[in-house]
Amino acid sequence: MFAIIGLVVLLAMVFGGFIFTGGDIGPVLHALPHEMIIIGGAAVGALIIGNSGSDLKALGGGLGKVFKGPKYKKQDFLDCIFLVSKLMKTLRVEGPVALEPHIEDPASSTIFSEYPRLMGDKTLIHLISDTLRLVVVSSGTLDPHAVEEVMDNALKTHHHEALRPADNLQGLADALPALGIVAAVLGVVKTMGSIDQPPAILGGMIGSALVGTFLGVLLAYGMVNPFANRCRAVIEADGSMYHVVKQIIVASLHGHPQPLVIEAARSSLTHANQPAFAEVFDGMRGK
Repeated sequence: MFAIIGLVVLLAMVFGGFIFTGGDIGPVLHALPHEMIIIGGAAVGALIIGNSGSDLKALGGGLGKVFKGPKYKKQDFLDCIFLVSKLMKTLRVEGPVALEPHIEDPASSTIFSEYPRLMGDKTLIHLISDTLRLVVVSSGTLDPHAVEEVMDNALKTHHHEALRPADNLQGLADALPALGIVAAVLGVVKTMGSIDQPPAILGGMIGSALVGTFLGVLLAYGMVNPFANRCRAVIEADGSMYHVVKQIIVASLHGHPQPLVIEAARSSLTHANQPAFAEVFDGMRGK
C-alpha cells in the first residue's frame, strides 16, 4: 500500500513540478515510450543474461514483497515460540522417542498441525525438524555449540539465497543511469543524422534524447533503488522467524530455565512483532 502511495507521490511531484514551473510535458510524454523501450528492454535483457530462471522467478516474488510487506505478523511469531517450545518440552519430558514421530512427519503431527500458517513455510519446518532430528539421532548428547553452528550455517545459506531478489534489484538500480545514457547517446546519434534539419526540429530531437538520461536516473533512484531497499527490509523481517527457532532450540539444549529460553527468543524480535512477556507466558499456559 505504501509503495503504491509512494509511486503516486513521486510521479506527481516530478511531473507536476515540471508542469508547474512552466515546462511543456508534451515532448516528454512523446519521447517516453521510445526511451522506455530502449532502457527497459536493455534492463530486462541484462537481468536475463545475469540470472537463472529460478532467480528471475524469485525476482518477481521479491517485487511482490515490496507491495505486500512482511508475511509474518506478531501472532505468527507467538505461534513459532509456542510450537518450538512444545517440541522442546516433549523432548525434555518424554524423551527423543516421543519427539521422533513429530519431526519425521510434521504434516501428521498433532503439535505442528496446531499452526497451519507456519506449516506453509517449508524452510521453517525443515529447519525445525532437521535440527531436532540431529538431537534425536544423538539421543540428546550433542554439544549445543555444535548444534548452534549447524543452524548458523543453515541460516546463513538461506539468508544469502533469500536476498538474491533484493541484490538483483539493487544491481538493476545501479545500471539504470548508464542505460539511460545509452538511450541518450542513441538519440544524439539520431539527431546528428538529421543535422540539416531546422533548429526547431533539432531542438526537439535533442530534448527527446535527454529524456533517456532523465528516465534512467528517475527509474534508478526514484523507483528501483527504493524497491531494493524495501525488498531487503521485508526479507530480513521475515527471516527473524528462523532466529526465534534457533534461540529456543539452542537455549533449551544448554539447559536454561524455560522463562529464560522464552525471553531470549522474545527479546530478539523487533518492537513491531515483539509480544509482551505476559502474552507469551499466558499462551504457554493455555490462557
